[in-house]
Amino acid sequence: MSLLREGVNTESLVELARFREGFHSCLDARADTLFELADAVLCTDGPVTSLVELSLAPVFRRGHGALYDALTQGGIDEERLRDLLADQLPPDSPLIFGVDSTTFPRPNAECSPDRGLHYAPCRCDGDRKVVPGWEFQWITALEWGRSSWTQPVDARRLPQGSCPVLSTAEQIRDLARRLDTQPGQGRPIPLFVLDQGYAAAALTHALDDLPVQTLVRIAGDRVFYDGRPGPRKPGPGRNGIHGQRFALNTPVNLRRPDQLLIVPDTTNYGRVEVRAWHQMHQRVARSGYFARLGARIFTRLPIIEGTVIEVRVERLPDGRSPHRTMWLWHSGPHAPDLDVCWRAYLRRFDMEHTFKLMKSQLGWTAARLRHPEQAIRWTWLLIAAYTQLRLARDLATDLRRPWERRPRPGKPLTPYRVRRAFRHLRDRLGTPTRLPKTSHPGPGRPPGGRNTPAPRHRLGSEIRKTDIPAAVGCKKKG
Repeated sequence: MSLLREGVNTESLVELARFREGFHSCLDARADTLFELADAVLCTDGPVTSLVELSLAPVFRRGHGALYDALTQGGIDEERLRDLLADQLPPDSPLIFGVDSTTFPRPNAECSPDRGLHYAPCRCDGDRKVVPGWEFQWITALEWGRSSWTQPVDARRLPQGSCPVLSTAEQIRDLARRLDTQPGQGRPIPLFVLDQGYAAAALTHALDDLPVQTLVRIAGDRVFYDGRPGPRKPGPGRNGIHGQRFALNTPVNLRRPDQLLIVPDTTNYGRVEVRAWHQMHQRVARSGYFARLGARIFTRLPIIEGTVIEVRVERLPDGRSPHRTMWLWHSGPHAPDLDVCWRAYLRRFDMEHTFKLMKSQLGWTAARLRHPEQAIRWTWLLIAAYTQLRLARDLATDLRRPWERRPRPGKPLTPYRVRRAFRHLRDRLGTPTRLPKTSHPGPGRPPGGRNTPAPRHRLGSEIRKTDIPAAVGCKKKG
């Protein structure tokens, strides 16, 4: 059976080989072991359920001790790897990025430092869920159209007690700087799409001097103001500075929108109506992000203006009627393109496919690691492995099981099926790693030596509001 699909030249194969060489050069210490560990994740049949079992894969030519030693003592040049991942973005890509955080659970690891209580998916029992662990924030490039593919370009662990707004702004700034160094004329301004748990006004203020667009989902009970004071009030006192009140939960908005877009018929949502109101702002308080900046910075709290977008659809993809309206906040150097905004937010859900693959198939949360530095190295290995799957999606042959569906015509294979055939591609690509040296058993524990118990670390008890979004709670079924 041919490894290459018909009509596909060897350029994709050369690009995949070039990425593997570049990834190997980003590994500073224990490079061969870390590289073969990433290959073991790609070439193992079935989901990864245990980290140590990867040492039994044929492509991993070291022992299980070298595996843990590489994650403990290994080194990865993260800045260089981020540059390598940013270079994989196609030159004609729309530059739409999803930003979301997920938890690396370590509920019973008392010896793991810097754990906090972070949001975990709800099981529909009426309670909001948190789990002890480490929080990682990912930025992934999105595609147009429905797809299970994304392109992770950055992932960082958020330390316990850090400001989520400042951490997110720093991560976006770093990626924007890397995009500016890439060749290409007339590329659009990057758009970053975030979910409801992020503070829209604070993030807009933190990125005020950066030429990027942000699109954040906001709750439907928020109140905005148009900044246009009405007639002067009688009597003493100053006139209001915020202007007319604009409540999102009003059944009928009497204020006419500044922009209106109507898509008469879509495949999944029927009629779509998008309305936008420009130069709107919220009243901010000296708490959270603004409290961290210090009271002396602002003699008066700033007025942060942006665009409020309302999206109404006729039906949901499963045929049900929508039970609420979706509201979005847009900020950027120019007025938003409404058709791009509502479609771009729907593409943010493609990140859930990536998280599901990372956790259920590639074993991101199956690794029982003690230190957060080990989890960071393990995360980078899986991101590099996933990028190789993406580069190989036009090269791999579909090894379909008899009971599985055939791939859709004109659509790439899913990451799950590409991983099933990757071991055949690896045999053709080869590996930049060297053969392991012969080793002998160590001297063992010196006479009189004893093991000392590992130090215990207290769990951070403070739960940030951003860790539990307001829309997470769900009612019990039945």
